[in-house]
Amino acid sequence: MLERQKQELPSADTVQSPWQVALRPLQDAVDFALDGAQRTVLFWDVMRRRGNQYLDHASQDAPHVLHFNGEVLIDGRMLDRPVNYGLVRIDPPADAPPTDRRARPVVVVDPRAGHGPGIAGFKADSEIGMALKAGHPCYFIGFLPDPVPGQTIEDVAAAEAVFLEAVIARHPEAEGKPFVIGNCQAGWAVLMLAALRPELFGPILVAGSPLSYWAGVHGRNPMRYSGGLLGGSALTALTGDLGGGLFDGAWLVQNFENMNPANTLWSKPYGLYARVDSEEARYLEFERWWGGHVLLNAGEMQWIVDNLFVGNRLSTARIVTGSGEMVDLRNIRSPIVCFCSDGDNITPPQQALGWILDLYADVRDIRAHGQTIVYSVHANAGHLGIFVSAAVARKEYAEFVQNIDFIDCLPPGLYEAVIRPRPDGADPGLGDHIVSFEERTLDDIRAFGCNSPEDDRAFAAAARLSEINLGLYRTMLQPWVRLMTLEPLAAAVRALHPSRLPYEMVNDRTPGAAMLASVAETVREHRRPCASGNPFLAAQERLSDLMETLLNAWRDRRDRTAEEMFFAIYGSQAMQAVLGLCGAAESAARRPAIDPAHERYVRERIDDLRRRIADGGLREAVTRAVLYALGATASADERTFAMIQRLRAQDPEEQTLDVFKEMLREQFFQLLIDEERAVDAIGAMLPSDPATCNAAFETVRQVVGADECDSPERGQRLVRLEVLFRSHQNGPAKAA
Repeated sequence: MLERQKQELPSADTVQSPWQVALRPLQDAVDFALDGAQRTVLFWDVMRRRGNQYLDHASQDAPHVLHFNGEVLIDGRMLDRPVNYGLVRIDPPADAPPTDRRARPVVVVDPRAGHGPGIAGFKADSEIGMALKAGHPCYFIGFLPDPVPGQTIEDVAAAEAVFLEAVIARHPEAEGKPFVIGNCQAGWAVLMLAALRPELFGPILVAGSPLSYWAGVHGRNPMRYSGGLLGGSALTALTGDLGGGLFDGAWLVQNFENMNPANTLWSKPYGLYARVDSEEARYLEFERWWGGHVLLNAGEMQWIVDNLFVGNRLSTARIVTGSGEMVDLRNIRSPIVCFCSDGDNITPPQQALGWILDLYADVRDIRAHGQTIVYSVHANAGHLGIFVSAAVARKEYAEFVQNIDFIDCLPPGLYEAVIRPRPDGADPGLGDHIVSFEERTLDDIRAFGCNSPEDDRAFAAAARLSEINLGLYRTMLQPWVRLMTLEPLAAAVRALHPSRLPYEMVNDRTPGAAMLASVAETVREHRRPCASGNPFLAAQERLSDLMETLLNAWRDRRDRTAEEMFFAIYGSQAMQAVLGLCGAAESAARRPAIDPAHERYVRERIDDLRRRIADGGLREAVTRAVLYALGATASADERTFAMIQRLRAQDPEEQTLDVFKEMLREQFFQLLIDEERAVDAIGAMLPSDPATCNAAFETVRQVVGADECDSPERGQRLVRLEVLFRSHQNGPAKAA
C-alpha cells in the first residue's frame, strides 16, 4: 500500500504541465472523497464483524479472552458455597521454557468489574505470559458471565481460598507459597482474603487496584465524587431491584467510558475510521473483551459500593465478615506489591497507595507489623494499559516475576521498586532491565497527594448521607419496586443498555448486512487510499484534533463542576452538623485504633531479640554483616540477590527459602533495635579459624559489591566489618 501511495506522488524530476498543477486540488478532492467513501464502508463492515463477534462470544458457556489454553481444575459451582468462579491451570505454550518444579506457582485473578475474564492473559506478552517465560507453573481464577443466585462477596473469598489450597497441594516441592496477582477490583478481593487467611499466600501483586477510595487530589480524580453526588448507594439498590436482583456490569463499563468522553465518542471510532486498513484486527481483538459484559448479584454490588466505593471501610479496618472477623490488612504476612500509574484516572496512585497512610503511623509501624510493602508507579500508562500493554508486561511484570523470591525476602518496611535499563557489562541473564528496591517513608507516599482533614470530613458526610438514603429507600420504596419489576422487563432493560446496544444493532442479523459485507469485499479488492500528503487528509486530522480538544475541555469543565458541587454540599458545616459529624472531633478519623495485644507482642519480641543479639553462627554473622553494609545506601538491586542465590546453591547445608527469609528478618530486626551492639556482636558469632573468617568476609564483599554501588559510607562499613572478621588471628572477639 505504501509503495502504491509513493507511486501516486510525483517525483522531484517529474515535470507537470500547467493544467496538471491547476487541477491538482480537484484531483486531491476526488482522491480524498473516494478514500473516505471506501473507509466508511470498511468501518461499518468492522462494526458488523464486531456485532457477530459479540453474539458468538455471548453464546459461549464460559466466554473469555485468554490467549493461552488451559484446564479447569475446580468449578466453583460445585463447592459447598457455590459461586460462578473457577480455577484453571494454564498450559505452557510450545515455545515456553520447561516449568521449574521448585518455582513457586503464579496465580492470576482477573477483575469482575463489568467485563469478562482473560485480560491478564490477553496476549503472549502479558502477566501470564511473563510468568510462563520465567518457568513458573501458572493458574488463572476466572468467572462466568452469570452469578450463582445468592452468592456473596464472602462466598467468592471462600472459593478463592479453596482454589489456593488446591494450588499449594499440587506443588509440594515449590520454594514458597503462590505468588498471587490481583488486577483492579480483584486486588482488593485478594488482599481481603490474605488478611483473613494469610497462610495461603506468598507475595501479592495488586495492579491498578483501588484500596483507599476517598483518596485523591483536587482537580484530577473526579470519580471519587460520584457516590456522593448520586446520593450514595440507594441508586445502586434501585438499579439492582430494576434488574430483578442482578446488577448489570455494563453500568460499570459506562462509568469508565464517561471518564474520557473524547476517547469514547470520538478518538476510538475515528482511529478505526482513519486507519481502517491496519486497525481492524487490533480493534476487534480488544472489542471482544470490552463488549463482553457480565452480571453481578445485586447484593454483591451493594456490598462493594457500601463498603468500598462510598464507605471506604477496607483501608480503615472497618469491614466485618458475617462470622464476626475483622478484615484488617495489617494482618497480611506476605509482601504486598502495589503497581499503579500516574496516567491512570480510574485508580490513581493516591487510591492505590493511600491505604498505607490510612493504616500506619510511620515506617516503624509497618515494621512492627512485620510487613513488607513495595510500590511502583508507572509514568503514563492508562488504567487498561496496566493490564494489556505488552511494553508494560515485558518490563514491569517481567521484573516482578523474575524477582519474586527477592521481594519475598526483603526485610519489613516500605520500598519503591525502581526499574532501570541493564547497565553495560551486567549479566545478560538478568534481562533488559535491573530492578532495585529503595527504602521510602510515608512522606514519599504523601508526596503523591493526599486528603486534608477537611476532605476526609466531606467524604465522611457523603458516606453518612448514603446510609440514610439507603435506609429510606429500603423502608419506603424497595418493596414496591421489587413488586413491580418483572424478569422480562429486567432482561429488556439490560438488552437496551447504551453500552450493550451498539453491539446488538449491527451484525449479520441486521437488514442489509449481506449487502454491506459484499460491498466491503469489493472495496477491499479495489482499495485506493489517498496519498499521505493529501491536504484534505491533513485537514481531516486537524478536525479530529479539534474535536478531541473540545470534548476534553467539556470533560474538564464537567469534572471541575462536580468537584465544586461535592465540596459545596458535603464540605458545608451545616450539612455535616445535620449528619452528626460535628459532635466529635475524631468522627472522621481514619487510622484504626492501636491494638494493646499487638503492642504487647511487639515489646516482648523486641526483648527476646535483644537477649539473643549475639546468638548464631557463621551464617547469621555473614547475613548480619551484609545487611549492615547494604544499610548504608538503604537499597539493593537484583544483582545482590542473584549473588546470594548463587552462594546459597553452593552451601553444603541446604537451607530453604522460608528458613533463609526468617533468619534474614531476625538479623535485620536485631540491627534495627541496636545497630552498634548487633555489629559488635558479629565477632562473637564467628568461628576461631582465620581462614574460614577470611573466606566469610570475602563472601560479604562479593554480595555487597554485586550492585557496583560506589558509596563512601558503604566502604566505611566494609572496613569496620573487615576488622571484625580479620580479628580472629588472635581468637574470637567477645560480645559487648
